[in-house]
Amino acid sequence: MMILITGASGNAGRAVLDEVRKSGAEHRAMYRSEEEAKKAPAGTTAVIADFADKDGLRKALDRVETAFVVCSPIPQLVELETNVIEASREAGVKHIVLNSALGAGDYPKSFPSWHRAVEDKLRASGLGYTIFRPNSFMQNIPAFVAPSVRQQGAFYAAMDGARTSYLDLRDIGAVIAKALISPADHASQVYELNGPEAVTQAELAERISRACGRSVKFVDIPEEEQRKAMLQAGMPEWQVDALLDLQRYYTGGQGGGVDDVLERLLGRPPVMLDQFLAEFKNAFSSAA
Repeated sequence: MMILITGASGNAGRAVLDEVRKSGAEHRAMYRSEEEAKKAPAGTTAVIADFADKDGLRKALDRVETAFVVCSPIPQLVELETNVIEASREAGVKHIVLNSALGAGDYPKSFPSWHRAVEDKLRASGLGYTIFRPNSFMQNIPAFVAPSVRQQGAFYAAMDGARTSYLDLRDIGAVIAKALISPADHASQVYELNGPEAVTQAELAERISRACGRSVKFVDIPEEEQRKAMLQAGMPEWQVDALLDLQRYYTGGQGGGVDDVLERLLGRPPVMLDQFLAEFKNAFSSAA
Protein backbone atom coordinates (compact mmCIF):
# COMPACT_ATOMS: atom_id res chain seq x y z
CA MET A 1 0.00 0.00 0.00
CA MET A 2 1.43 3.36 -1.06
CA ILE A 3 0.99 6.31 1.33
CA LEU A 4 1.35 9.95 0.26
CA ILE A 5 2.26 12.58 2.84
CA THR A 6 1.55 16.13 1.71
CA GLY A 7 3.09 19.15 3.41
CA ALA A 8 6.20 17.11 4.11
CA SER A 9 8.35 20.20 4.74
CA GLY A 10 5.90 21.60 7.31
CA ASN A 11 5.80 20.83 11.01
CA ALA A 12 2.80 18.49 10.90
CA GLY A 13 3.87 16.79 7.67
CA ARG A 14 7.39 16.15 8.99
CA ALA A 15 6.01 14.65 12.20
CA VAL A 16 3.79 12.27 10.24
CA LEU A 17 6.57 11.43 7.79
CA ASP A 18 8.93 10.53 10.64
CA GLU A 19 6.44 8.04 12.04
CA VAL A 20 5.52 6.49 8.68
CA ARG A 21 9.23 6.04 7.89
CA LYS A 22 9.77 4.23 11.19
CA SER A 23 6.98 1.80 10.33
CA GLY A 24 8.64 0.70 7.10
CA ALA A 25 5.43 1.31 5.11
CA GLU A 26 5.81 2.19 1.43
CA HIS A 27 5.42 5.93 1.12
CA ARG A 28 6.29 9.10 -0.73
CA ALA A 29 6.48 12.69 0.49
CA MET A 30 5.15 15.67 -1.43
CA TYR A 31 7.10 18.94 -1.61
CA ARG A 32 6.37 22.18 -3.44
CA SER A 33 9.83 22.71 -4.92
CA GLU A 34 13.02 20.89 -5.85
CA GLU A 35 14.82 22.77 -3.09
CA GLU A 36 12.39 21.46 -0.46
CA ALA A 37 12.45 17.97 -1.98
CA LYS A 38 16.18 17.78 -1.31
CA LYS A 39 15.29 17.66 2.39
CA ALA A 40 13.52 14.32 1.98
CA PRO A 41 15.02 11.81 4.44
CA ALA A 42 16.76 8.64 3.34
CA GLY A 43 14.31 5.94 2.29
CA THR A 44 11.60 8.43 1.30
CA THR A 45 10.59 9.00 -2.31
CA ALA A 46 10.08 12.71 -2.95
CA VAL A 47 7.53 14.10 -5.41
CA ILE A 48 7.08 17.74 -6.37
CA ALA A 49 3.56 19.10 -6.66
CA ASP A 50 1.43 22.02 -5.56
CA PHE A 51 -2.13 21.98 -4.21
CA ALA A 52 -3.04 24.56 -6.85
CA ASP A 53 -1.79 22.32 -9.70
CA LYS A 54 -4.28 19.50 -10.29
CA ASP A 55 -2.16 17.85 -12.97
CA GLY A 56 0.82 17.76 -10.62
CA LEU A 57 -1.41 16.37 -7.88
CA ARG A 58 -2.61 13.53 -10.10
CA LYS A 59 0.98 12.50 -10.77
CA ALA A 60 1.86 12.67 -7.09
CA LEU A 61 -1.19 10.52 -6.29
CA ASP A 62 -0.42 7.81 -8.86
CA ARG A 63 -0.73 4.36 -7.21
CA VAL A 64 -1.46 5.99 -3.85
CA GLU A 65 -4.09 4.27 -1.70
CA THR A 66 -3.95 6.47 1.41
CA ALA A 67 -3.07 10.18 1.59
CA PHE A 68 -2.41 12.58 4.43
CA VAL A 69 -3.73 16.07 3.65
CA VAL A 70 -2.48 19.16 5.48
CA CYS A 71 -2.31 22.77 4.34
CA SER A 72 -0.95 25.96 5.85
CA PRO A 73 -3.63 28.08 7.57
CA ILE A 74 -4.16 30.50 4.72
CA PRO A 75 -7.38 31.96 3.23
CA GLN A 76 -7.09 29.60 0.23
CA LEU A 77 -7.11 26.50 2.46
CA VAL A 78 -10.60 25.34 1.43
CA GLU A 79 -9.91 25.67 -2.29
CA LEU A 80 -6.49 24.02 -2.08
CA GLU A 81 -7.49 21.06 0.07
CA THR A 82 -10.59 20.56 -2.07
CA ASN A 83 -8.26 20.25 -5.07
CA VAL A 84 -6.49 17.39 -3.30
CA ILE A 85 -9.76 15.63 -2.49
CA GLU A 86 -10.95 15.88 -6.10
CA ALA A 87 -7.59 14.78 -7.50
CA SER A 88 -7.53 11.86 -5.05
CA ARG A 89 -10.93 10.67 -6.18
CA GLU A 90 -9.85 10.88 -9.84
CA ALA A 91 -6.60 9.02 -9.10
CA GLY A 92 -8.33 6.14 -7.32
CA VAL A 93 -7.14 6.95 -3.79
CA LYS A 94 -9.17 4.94 -1.28
CA HIS A 95 -8.70 6.84 1.97
CA ILE A 96 -7.76 10.36 3.08
CA VAL A 97 -6.50 11.28 6.54
CA LEU A 98 -7.25 14.97 7.06
CA ASN A 99 -5.48 17.31 9.44
CA SER A 100 -8.32 19.56 10.65
CA ALA A 101 -8.47 21.68 13.81
CA LEU A 102 -10.08 21.82 17.21
CA GLY A 103 -13.34 23.75 16.95
CA ALA A 104 -14.20 22.52 13.45
CA GLY A 105 -17.22 20.79 14.92
CA ASP A 106 -18.74 23.73 16.74
CA TYR A 107 -17.03 27.05 15.94
CA PRO A 108 -18.21 28.83 12.76
CA LYS A 109 -15.35 31.33 12.68
CA SER A 110 -11.64 31.59 11.90
CA PHE A 111 -9.49 28.59 10.97
CA PRO A 112 -11.94 26.01 12.42
CA SER A 113 -14.66 27.13 9.99
CA TRP A 114 -12.30 26.73 7.03
CA HIS A 115 -11.39 23.23 8.15
CA ARG A 116 -15.05 22.33 8.64
CA ALA A 117 -15.80 23.29 5.03
CA VAL A 118 -13.08 20.85 3.89
CA GLU A 119 -14.35 18.15 6.24
CA ASP A 120 -17.81 18.45 4.69
CA LYS A 121 -16.38 18.17 1.17
CA LEU A 122 -14.37 15.10 2.19
CA ARG A 123 -17.42 13.38 3.71
CA ALA A 124 -19.39 14.07 0.53
CA SER A 125 -16.62 12.81 -1.78
CA GLY A 126 -17.30 9.10 -1.37
CA LEU A 127 -13.72 8.50 -0.27
CA GLY A 128 -12.83 6.74 2.95
CA TYR A 129 -11.71 9.23 5.56
CA THR A 130 -10.30 9.83 9.02
CA ILE A 131 -10.32 13.34 10.48
CA PHE A 132 -8.08 14.63 13.26
CA ARG A 133 -8.92 17.86 15.11
CA PRO A 134 -5.89 18.66 17.28
CA ASN A 135 -5.72 21.29 20.01
CA SER A 136 -2.75 23.68 20.31
CA PHE A 137 0.72 22.30 19.63
CA MET A 138 3.37 22.42 22.34
CA GLN A 139 5.78 23.35 19.55
CA ASN A 140 3.98 26.70 19.26
CA ILE A 141 5.28 27.65 22.70
CA PRO A 142 8.99 27.92 21.77
CA ALA A 143 8.03 29.22 18.31
CA PHE A 144 5.78 32.09 19.40
CA VAL A 145 6.35 32.62 23.13
CA ALA A 146 10.10 32.19 23.40
CA PRO A 147 11.16 35.29 21.39
CA SER A 148 9.65 37.78 23.87
CA VAL A 149 10.70 35.60 26.81
CA ARG A 150 14.31 35.80 25.63
CA GLN A 151 14.13 39.56 25.17
CA GLN A 152 11.87 40.63 28.04
CA GLY A 153 11.32 37.67 30.35
CA ALA A 154 7.60 37.87 29.55
CA PHE A 155 4.95 37.06 26.97
CA TYR A 156 1.64 38.76 26.24
CA ALA A 157 -1.88 37.95 25.02
CA ALA A 158 -5.54 38.70 25.69
CA MET A 159 -6.31 35.29 27.18
CA ASP A 160 -8.30 36.33 30.30
CA GLY A 161 -7.43 33.23 32.34
CA ALA A 162 -8.46 30.76 29.62
CA ARG A 163 -7.02 27.25 29.72
CA THR A 164 -5.28 25.56 26.81
CA SER A 165 -4.78 21.82 26.46
CA TYR A 166 -1.43 21.55 24.66
CA LEU A 167 -0.21 18.41 22.93
CA ASP A 168 3.10 17.43 21.37
CA LEU A 169 3.09 17.49 17.57
CA ARG A 170 5.16 14.29 17.61
CA ASP A 171 2.30 12.50 19.39
CA ILE A 172 -0.11 13.81 16.76
CA GLY A 173 2.21 12.53 14.05
CA ALA A 174 2.25 9.11 15.68
CA VAL A 175 -1.55 8.71 15.76
CA ILE A 176 -2.02 10.09 12.25
CA ALA A 177 0.57 7.61 10.98
CA LYS A 178 -1.42 4.77 12.53
CA ALA A 179 -4.50 5.87 10.59
CA LEU A 180 -2.50 6.06 7.36
CA ILE A 181 -1.00 2.60 7.82
CA SER A 182 -4.23 0.91 8.99
CA PRO A 183 -7.05 3.04 7.53
CA ALA A 184 -9.72 0.37 8.02
CA ASP A 185 -9.20 0.59 11.79
CA HIS A 186 -10.00 4.33 11.74
CA ALA A 187 -12.54 4.58 8.90
CA SER A 188 -15.14 7.38 9.22
CA GLN A 189 -13.70 8.47 12.57
CA VAL A 190 -13.38 12.08 13.73
CA TYR A 191 -10.87 12.38 16.55
CA GLU A 192 -10.82 15.45 18.79
CA LEU A 193 -7.27 15.50 20.17
CA ASN A 194 -6.53 17.22 23.46
CA GLY A 195 -3.42 17.20 25.57
CA PRO A 196 -3.04 15.39 28.91
CA GLU A 197 -3.51 18.59 30.98
CA ALA A 198 -4.79 22.15 30.53
CA VAL A 199 -3.05 25.28 31.79
CA THR A 200 -3.66 29.01 31.89
CA GLN A 201 -1.02 31.27 30.36
CA ALA A 202 0.04 32.34 33.87
CA GLU A 203 0.57 28.67 34.77
CA LEU A 204 2.48 28.20 31.52
CA ALA A 205 4.79 31.05 32.56
CA GLU A 206 5.44 29.28 35.87
CA ARG A 207 6.21 26.02 34.05
CA ILE A 208 8.63 27.80 31.70
CA SER A 209 10.30 29.49 34.68
CA ARG A 210 10.91 26.13 36.34
CA ALA A 211 12.16 24.52 33.15
CA CYS A 212 14.68 27.21 32.18
CA GLY A 213 15.64 28.49 35.62
CA ARG A 214 14.69 32.13 35.09
CA SER A 215 11.74 34.29 36.00
CA VAL A 216 9.13 34.36 33.24
CA LYS A 217 5.84 36.26 33.48
CA PHE A 218 2.64 36.23 31.49
CA VAL A 219 1.00 39.62 31.01
CA ASP A 220 -2.69 39.66 30.10
CA ILE A 221 -3.35 42.60 27.81
CA PRO A 222 -6.48 44.06 26.15
CA GLU A 223 -7.31 42.46 22.80
CA GLU A 224 -6.93 45.80 21.03
CA GLU A 225 -3.35 46.06 22.29
CA GLN A 226 -2.62 42.56 21.04
CA ARG A 227 -4.12 43.43 17.64
CA LYS A 228 -1.96 46.55 17.42
CA ALA A 229 1.20 44.62 18.34
CA MET A 230 0.50 41.89 15.77
CA LEU A 231 -0.10 44.43 12.99
CA GLN A 232 3.05 46.34 13.96
CA ALA A 233 4.98 43.07 13.75
CA GLY A 234 3.95 42.87 10.09
CA MET A 235 1.21 40.25 10.26
CA PRO A 236 -1.45 40.65 7.54
CA GLU A 237 -4.83 41.84 8.76
CA TRP A 238 -6.64 38.64 7.70
CA GLN A 239 -4.27 36.61 9.86
CA VAL A 240 -4.65 38.91 12.86
CA ASP A 241 -8.44 38.72 12.56
CA ALA A 242 -8.38 34.92 12.29
CA LEU A 243 -5.99 34.45 15.23
CA LEU A 244 -7.98 36.74 17.49
CA ASP A 245 -11.20 34.99 16.49
CA LEU A 246 -9.57 31.68 17.38
CA GLN A 247 -8.34 33.11 20.69
CA ARG A 248 -11.96 33.99 21.54
CA TYR A 249 -12.79 30.30 21.19
CA TYR A 250 -10.46 29.67 24.12
CA THR A 251 -11.52 32.67 26.20
CA GLY A 252 -15.12 31.59 25.60
CA GLY A 253 -14.45 28.45 27.62
CA GLN A 254 -13.41 26.03 24.86
CA GLY A 255 -9.98 24.54 24.22
CA GLY A 256 -9.29 23.47 27.79
CA GLY A 257 -10.61 19.92 27.49
CA VAL A 258 -8.64 16.95 28.83
CA ASP A 259 -9.48 13.36 27.93
CA ASP A 260 -7.84 10.02 27.17
CA VAL A 261 -8.41 9.91 23.39
CA LEU A 262 -4.79 10.68 22.51
CA GLU A 263 -3.43 8.16 25.01
CA ARG A 264 -5.76 5.42 23.76
CA LEU A 265 -4.72 6.03 20.16
CA LEU A 266 -1.04 6.15 21.05
CA GLY A 267 -1.16 3.07 23.26
CA ARG A 268 1.14 4.90 25.69
CA PRO A 269 1.12 8.05 27.82
CA PRO A 270 1.44 11.25 25.77
CA VAL A 271 4.24 13.77 26.28
CA MET A 272 3.56 15.99 29.30
CA LEU A 273 4.05 19.77 29.19
CA ASP A 274 6.86 19.79 31.78
CA GLN A 275 8.65 17.04 29.85
CA PHE A 276 8.41 19.08 26.65
CA LEU A 277 9.57 22.34 28.25
CA ALA A 278 12.55 20.60 29.83
CA GLU A 279 13.54 19.27 26.41
CA PHE A 280 13.30 22.72 24.78
CA LYS A 281 14.40 24.89 27.71
CA ASN A 282 17.29 26.40 25.75
CA ALA A 283 14.80 28.09 23.43
CA PHE A 284 13.87 30.42 26.30
CA SER A 285 17.46 31.33 27.21
CA SER A 286 18.65 34.86 26.47
CA ALA A 287 21.62 33.25 24.74
CA ALA A 288 19.40 31.20 22.38
